[in-house]
Amino acid sequence: MKELSLNILDITENSVKAEATLTEIIIDETSGSLTLTIRDDGFGMNKETLAGVTDPFYTSRKTRNVGMGIPLLKLAAEQAGGEFTIESRSKDEYPDSHGTSVKASFDKTNIDFTPLGDIVSTMTTLIQGHPDTDFRFIHTFPGGTAELDTREIKAVLEGVPINTFEVIRWIEDNLKSQYSENS
Repeated sequence: MKELSLNILDITENSVKAEATLTEIIIDETSGSLTLTIRDDGFGMNKETLAGVTDPFYTSRKTRNVGMGIPLLKLAAEQAGGEFTIESRSKDEYPDSHGTSVKASFDKTNIDFTPLGDIVSTMTTLIQGHPDTDFRFIHTFPGGTAELDTREIKAVLEGVPINTFEVIRWIEDNLKSQYSENS
């Protein structure tokens, strides 16, 4: 993928499909590195699935025979001199503490570093497409932080759906404002 934000979108869609009620997207960025963590409370994966998930020819989908999201993120991290880890606890084995955590680190000075891309559009797309899922987003970067938590936004909305046009537009403008104020 040409932008990490597309990897984030793809992997977070997996969290939604795993029935996560909360997905956290945490980006810690310095002038020379970027670390991305996507953590959810979905039903998780058993050890067999976890062992195969980085194989591009492994998928749990019924519509096609390959799953490229995790393998592409792993490849992007490793090609940029970084690391990739994935941990998961299945709901069957850990009924009270299940979910998946994906972590990828990148050397931003590496010629093969994939840029972050349009993270604001990624976040608004996720929120608009999955109004019943909560998202916590924190991006720490040189000069500041951009963050949002849909649980806090929903508490203020008092029954107004979070995916209405006006709310999505406000979320988009709010995130853009946080980036422009801190850059």
